[in-house]
Amino acid sequence: MDWIEANFTDQAGLAALLLAALGPDGDDGSHDRSHLLRVWQNATSIAGREADCDRAVLTAAVILHDCVAVEKDSPLRSQASRLAASRARAILAGLGWEAPRIDAAAHAIEAHSFSAGIAAETLEARILQDADRLDAIGAIGIARCFYVAGRMGSGLYDPADPPAGRRDLDDRRFALDHFGAKLFRVAGNFQTEAGQALADARTRTMRRFVQALLDEIEGKSE
Repeated sequence: MDWIEANFTDQAGLAALLLAALGPDGDDGSHDRSHLLRVWQNATSIAGREADCDRAVLTAAVILHDCVAVEKDSPLRSQASRLAASRARAILAGLGWEAPRIDAAAHAIEAHSFSAGIAAETLEARILQDADRLDAIGAIGIARCFYVAGRMGSGLYDPADPPAGRRDLDDRRFALDHFGAKLFRVAGNFQTEAGQALADARTRTMRRFVQALLDEIEGKSE
């Protein structure tokens, strides 16, 4: 029995230890402790159907996957997951983790990012990628989309063409465009069967919201 298994018969203790290692929460409400806990909940749900998953590696990767904060409009955005993986390595080494498990957690962190474009080569990496992307869609995803748009100073939608029927999507300027530009595309690229099933349900929630919003903008009655 190794150090991790001896000290954490379930993963709650490990998660609490890693959260403490992260220090105070930042000011980004879309990547705060609540986000980490939701992703951990998603990952736990998916992992429950995957017998070969290393739960300690998965928990570490989930809790540390956003341990370096990079804003959406930063030129370093595509490097965010690599920066987080580097810090995670230092944290896990300080806790006495062995190199193979550190490498496994770091890979999962590097591969979770949509913008990094790194293939998820392990089960833990695929689960983290799915769990994190689940938090970007559905009702939570809608809330996060408009929260981030507010932080970036974007408009809600283009008043001249809300559904982007006669123009290119521009989600840097308009929050509503982010659904077509990214969120609906994310929903079709999940790595696990359980993750895809959850994503399909959350995608339906987003599509209903977008249609309801467009109806209200156009003044249509229910």
